[in-house]
Amino acid sequence: MRPRDSQADFGTYRPLRKTISAWSLGIVLFAAVLLASRSPVGALGLATGGFCGVAYMWLVMHANERLAEHRRVGAFVFSSFLRLGVFAIVPVGLALRGPWWTMATYFAGFFTPLLLYMLSVQRAFRRS
Repeated sequence: MRPRDSQADFGTYRPLRKTISAWSLGIVLFAAVLLASRSPVGALGLATGGFCGVAYMWLVMHANERLAEHRRVGAFVFSSFLRLGVFAIVPVGLALRGPWWTMATYFAGFFTPLLLYMLSVQRAFRRS
């Protein structure tokens, strides 16, 4: 890949982060409000998952950029284990406080930003 191509790709890639973060939080919070009347704990799990999913998405993107710049695989792997550990503890804590199925609503919210980002990147790079 030529440096000029990679700069153009980063020009497409970087603005998607903010857009996807906003859309993800909007969708998750809207769904959480709808779910709150039937299950407040489920709505809490969904909203928490959405916020954690956006945070995880930003951390992974930052780690990927650092990996591309510095090529330090060991630091990338270590940070991956830390991220997985932190974000895997949250749904367990929710399930301990409420019903076990709260983990499902957490993961629905958690993977929403990642799913939207995957679809948006495919569409953005297919056009260019």
